Amino acid sequence: MKEPQFTRHPTEIFGYPFIIKDSVAQETRDKQLCPFLDDECKKPRKSQPEIKIGVCTVGYKGNFLEKVTPVIICPHRFEVPIVYNKIQELYFGDLPDRYRIKWTSEVSCGVAGSIDFVAAKMKGEEIEDFLCVEFQAAGTTGTPWPAVIDFKETGNFQKKTYKYGINWANEFTKTMMQQVYKKGMVIESWGKKIVFVLQDVGLAYIQSTTDAQDLHEARDNDPIHFCTFRMVWDKNSKAWQLEFDKRMSTNIEGVRKILGGAHEDEFLTISEFENNINKRLNVQTRLSGI
Repeated sequence: MKEPQFTRHPTEIFGYPFIIKDSVAQETRDKQLCPFLDDECKKPRKSQPEIKIGVCTVGYKGNFLEKVTPVIICPHRFEVPIVYNKIQELYFGDLPDRYRIKWTSEVSCGVAGSIDFVAAKMKGEEIEDFLCVEFQAAGTTGTPWPAVIDFKETGNFQKKTYKYGINWANEFTKTMMQQVYKKGMVIESWGKKIVFVLQDVGLAYIQSTTDAQDLHEARDNDPIHFCTFRMVWDKNSKAWQLEFDKRMSTNIEGVRKILGGAHEDEFLTISEFENNINKRLNVQTRLSGI
């Protein structure tokens, strides 16, 4: 099956592409289950917590994207074998039989909060090494809920596009990068690494809107790594699958530049700012004279 055409509407509902409406998908949706967690969906409606939203990805095209893309808005969408396996491959390689990797979640990092996941390299019952891992999804402005209601009631979307957006800045350059900074400082002090797993479009946004010049191809001595995955349609499984995209890294100074926003070349000059002051003063003068 070819990749379905879509616009601004949910692209996966309770784990299944919107075009899949067989009995298995319908039962999963009726029971409000998340196939990635093999459990109930963790995204309730605020006003009705017993009702789960069930939207994993939504169609969207940002100014920095070439086409409409399924954008991941739930971090649990990353909880699939390819992500865990790729992290282990990249950061632990082939281990001798006496070692194994054990994953655990929500591990306290003290003043920096909790770490989503930790991959511990175990020798017997002893921890020889560990890797901290965070999953970061996008978030919406507005809500795709009206589209979900249409889909539930009619089996289709009733509009070509729905009124929601993607809050790129809040999720990736505010929420995530604040976590990168806080947790990265602690983990750098330990001489360890933290990996932020996100969709390729999230990193593309960061690189297009901030001073990300110190992000480079992953280096082993950097404490802060970004591992991106892209959504690729698989005609055999009739579903979008995550596929490894690339790995980049930086240090705390590189994070500071990203948090600072635009590159220095884009800063206003003093004279430009003074011109802006004069414009505002002139406006105030005109208003006060009315």
